[in-house]
This record gives sequence, C-alpha cells and structure tokens, in this order.
Amino acid sequence: MNNSINCKELFTINDFFLKELFSDNKHPWETLPNLRRLIESIIEQGIDGYSLMKPGVLIGKDVSIADSARIESPVIIADGCEVRHGAYLRGSVILGKGCVIGNSSEVKNSILMNKVQAPHYNYIGDSILGRGVHLGAGAICSNLRSDKQHVSVKDGTLCLKTGMRKLGAILGDGVEIIVTHTERENIHNTIIYIFA
Repeated sequence: MNNSINCKELFTINDFFLKELFSDNKHPWETLPNLRRLIESIIEQGIDGYSLMKPGVLIGKDVSIADSARIESPVIIADGCEVRHGAYLRGSVILGKGCVIGNSSEVKNSILMNKVQAPHYNYIGDSILGRGVHLGAGAICSNLRSDKQHVSVKDGTLCLKTGMRKLGAILGDGVEIIVTHTERENIHNTIIYIFA
C-alpha cells in the first residue's frame, strides 16, 4: 500500500497544538470533521502566550487584524499572523505562525500550517495547507464536488474513500499554486501551475 498521503509525509508539524490535532489520524482529512470541537477544546485549555480577542477567538503575539476583517469563532491565530482588509475567517480555522490572509480571501474549516500565504482573492474550504504554502491570486481550494457525491482521494493506484462530501485541498509543505488566465482566439483558458 502506498502511504504517501499521510500527515508525516506531507507536513512538518512543530507546534504542540497542531501535533495534537493529527496525532491519532493516518490521513490528514480525518481531522476536518472534528475540527470545530478540537479547536474549542484547545481554546478552553488555553495556550501559553495567547489571549482571547473575543469569545472563541484565541490569538498569539504580534498578530495584525484589519478592522474590516470578519472573524467567526472558533478560530486560533498564531504569532505573527496578518489578517488583511476584507478577509473572512468563517469559523473552525487554525492559522499557524506567520500566516497571511489577504484581501477578499475566505477561510473555513481549515488548518493552515506556519507561514502559509493566501494574500489575494483566495478561498480555502475544508482544507489543510502545509508549512510555507503560497496561493497565487485567485487560487480557489473548492470543497464540494459538482455532483455532490463523497470525495475520494487518489494515492498512486489506490482510490481512498474519505466519507466526506466536502473536502478542499490537502497541500504538503512548500507547495506554490499559481493561476493564470489567458485569452487567445476567443478561447478562455485557466492554467494552474503547482510547484512543490
């Protein structure tokens, strides 16, 4: 059996509260259905050096949040994060250290490891993004199949059933996604480049 889609192979997990989230799971998406409860439990226990911004929103040191950003609980925002103008954290979100959530970007039911950047017009739903992931402008981590069926994940020749109707992207450490749109001879193309 190919074991490439597991937490240890995809992610560098150093923060204790992130390690706790993945400790019992073989596949990363197994954390997502319970994410709200896990975040609420961590917030209730507290994290040294973190403080409550408002009920259900725990923030670290040197966090910058624009007045126009909307944050719905439960959310954990680690040290050094920047939540820019018009960003929307829709609940059940963990931002690791040094993340940037930018203008008109929306995140829901997702875990972003340290130094993830979603700076411009991004959507991240039911996803896990590894350390240092960068989403280019307009990159969308869509989380619902168009036929509304459960999502399966390919691991080599295996097709793993997740049992989930909503699952966005699972991106390992250092992945960069660049989206470009071109128009040639009245044909619109969207090209997605993924670098790891």
